[in-house]
Amino acid sequence: MVESKPPKVVVIGAGAIGGLFGGLIREGGLDVTLVDINADHVDAINKKGLNIVGHGGDRFIPIKAITDASAAGVADIVIVQCKALHTETAVNNARSVFADHTTVVSFQNGIGNEEVIAEIIGEERVIGGLTAQGAKVEGPGVIRNYSDLPTYIGELFDPNRGKITPRIEHMAKAFSAAGLETHASQNIRLEMWKKLLGNIGLSATSGTTNLTSAEMVMIPELSATIHRAVDEAADVAAAAGIEIPEQEKHHILDKLTSTTAGTGASKSSLCTDLHSGRPTEIDRIYGTVSRLGRKHGVPTPTLDTLIAIVRGQESHFMK
Repeated sequence: MVESKPPKVVVIGAGAIGGLFGGLIREGGLDVTLVDINADHVDAINKKGLNIVGHGGDRFIPIKAITDASAAGVADIVIVQCKALHTETAVNNARSVFADHTTVVSFQNGIGNEEVIAEIIGEERVIGGLTAQGAKVEGPGVIRNYSDLPTYIGELFDPNRGKITPRIEHMAKAFSAAGLETHASQNIRLEMWKKLLGNIGLSATSGTTNLTSAEMVMIPELSATIHRAVDEAADVAAAAGIEIPEQEKHHILDKLTSTTAGTGASKSSLCTDLHSGRPTEIDRIYGTVSRLGRKHGVPTPTLDTLIAIVRGQESHFMK
């Protein structure tokens, strides 16, 4: 990654988080291009700017948006933020933006996205990332921001795993200086699993009840289900060699369900997908953990039940 000048950033997938992150760092002075297959969304951004509303104030941010990644040119940093089920296609279609120095990061839901990306462009270009931020696409060119929570990046693959390398340090500083609070992590795999626990607890439950995070934890039976799902996922992580401290297992839920400092007023992206008649990321968020549980002999009855219910809802529009 070029360090002598501000990095050129290409965001593949300008939906909720991709659009929000791209808009924030463009507003902070970085050179950013958004890539999205939704032509109406792209047209609206190019005509009026990206409209970010909610937390931080309502404003329009002038930013370049395109539907064809080949028009973006080579990037120093690529953020892959499409839906997990489209990752392979999106990265293959954007091969022209990757050079030897390009660093690629994903803040997508679930686990395994980085491995999909690395299979296409090589592990040496890919780092890990996660965010506690919450956002929603409210219409073409309009992104609602729910919070100002931190984002983390770190080396994911050997031989650099566990080190704060120059590219991690440089990216964290560049993003933070541009208004997106980003921290370098020496154990990004652990941090990604901790974030996954929050998704495991809230995504399918929000999707199947059409409730916000804060609303769900106020219902005792639903809150108990959320915490059982988190415990099952943490048991799977431990069996896979990722030990999550007991006091931290449910800490992410406190952040995500807060309506003051967190994203408690929002519904999950899985909820948005279900109620828009789109395929969900249930397999990447829950299915991967369930399969890993079977591999290690760890039962996941709550996760399996949530998967089954979401599949049942998907059956109404996926024939």
